[in-house]
Amino acid sequence: MNANPGRLITGGVSTGTAPVHQSGGADAYGRADGDETVSLDDVQRAALAIMRNVESVIDGKHSAVQIALTVLLAEGHLLIEDVPGVGKTMLAKALARSVDSSVTRIQFTPDLLPSDVTGVSVYNQIDRRFEFKPGPIFANIVIGDEINRASPKTQSALLECMEERQVTVDGHSYRLERPFTVVATQNPIEMEGTYALPEAQRDRFMARISMGYPDSASELAMLDSRDISSPLAQIDAVVTAGQLRGMMTAARAVFASSAVKEYAVAVVRATRDDRDLRLGASPRATLQLIRAAKAQAALHGREYVLPDDIDTLAVAVLGHRLVPTTRALGHRSQDSALLIEETVRRILASTPVPTGSQGRL
Repeated sequence: MNANPGRLITGGVSTGTAPVHQSGGADAYGRADGDETVSLDDVQRAALAIMRNVESVIDGKHSAVQIALTVLLAEGHLLIEDVPGVGKTMLAKALARSVDSSVTRIQFTPDLLPSDVTGVSVYNQIDRRFEFKPGPIFANIVIGDEINRASPKTQSALLECMEERQVTVDGHSYRLERPFTVVATQNPIEMEGTYALPEAQRDRFMARISMGYPDSASELAMLDSRDISSPLAQIDAVVTAGQLRGMMTAARAVFASSAVKEYAVAVVRATRDDRDLRLGASPRATLQLIRAAKAQAALHGREYVLPDDIDTLAVAVLGHRLVPTTRALGHRSQDSALLIEETVRRILASTPVPTGSQGRL
């Protein structure tokens, strides 16, 4: 099988496999040589340009697009789950094309091997040594299409990449270039030919969103805009990789008060004690909830996080990590996703907001 089934696009042109990159020294916020210094005003302007790009392709899904952009800015990974044909892959492609950086797409299938994702060592008969041939995971933005159609063995190849930003093959570790984000799509587990994602892998996604069916007006607009050609072909990059790294650094520097952090911890800990949940959110979820909240504050031009940021993102960041009890599902007679959403919103409503959390203390 081809060790590199993905396709890399830089500025809309296919260029092959992204090279292995050793990142230079970085400061406390991950800033490295070559990163651009940007203000929160710059972040807002660039984010608005990306939003316009993506929403020119995805009609009537402002909330989903905003969360996707928030995850990108927070250096997280995004899971898009929904039925086929509602624009999951289109959203991922539009987001990737808006950034002038290396992009690969991996089509996950049952026969895909771990080496098809990470790369493989090939023996060079001339030099008489093994050479590492990087796989499609070596890119700034990796689109994983229908990720839950691959076997658990192949899915596990992403665990190290997504958490540690590196790939280990034959005892050698290779760093992944910053920015690095995985935007994966998956079909509902009830659909034929799908595997459930392991809890460890779901926990590595910062957020999960669902597209849902468009309303009538959006669907009519889609018919008009795609009558002749795909609007995706009209999208050009509006930020460079260096600008995106600068935006990420600015987002990480957003202030989160002790009171806001206490509120986030209280919400996450409440999921571990809730009567309707068999598995609560992990400490990694708390870290990613704060990082996502900082990114959302940056998108709105704020230098500090508000409890509202936590409330807005809680379902997207925590929902896919939670597992309801069998008793709760049987008692409510509803699907798991709806039960989890209602449970998270109930926890938010019952968790008191600490005093002094409206800004800087």
